[in-house]
Amino acid sequence: MTNLSKEFCLKARDARREQGISQSELALEIGCKQSALSMFECGDGRKLNDEAIGKIAAKFGLELPAQKSSSGNKSNLNLPSTVSGRGFCPNPHCPSNREYEVDGRKFARPNREECDPVFGRFCAVCGEVLEK
Repeated sequence: MTNLSKEFCLKARDARREQGISQSELALEIGCKQSALSMFECGDGRKLNDEAIGKIAAKFGLELPAQKSSSGNKSNLNLPSTVSGRGFCPNPHCPSNREYEVDGRKFARPNREECDPVFGRFCAVCGEVLEK
């Protein structure tokens, strides 16, 4: 569901405004950054993960659009993680980063498919500007 229509994003924005909830309050409640929610509400359906979108839909009684078939879903293209131009999230606490350990030291390895599913500019999970 990583790329919702602009219409759905605008419906979510209108529903939030009707209930008098600020973006910051909603972002805190659903577990995302306010900046990612703002981009989502401007029509970029890639900026929130499925869990956050589900929480928004449930909170405001919105019906999620039907899933596309796997042939039309960009997240199922099986692109390699080393595709040039693909970014990664620099936020070490972002859920898109996978933690690993070497000699007792912890490191974070970016999961490029999760944070940058369609070669965007911002992390789809936390909203940070991606690094190349």
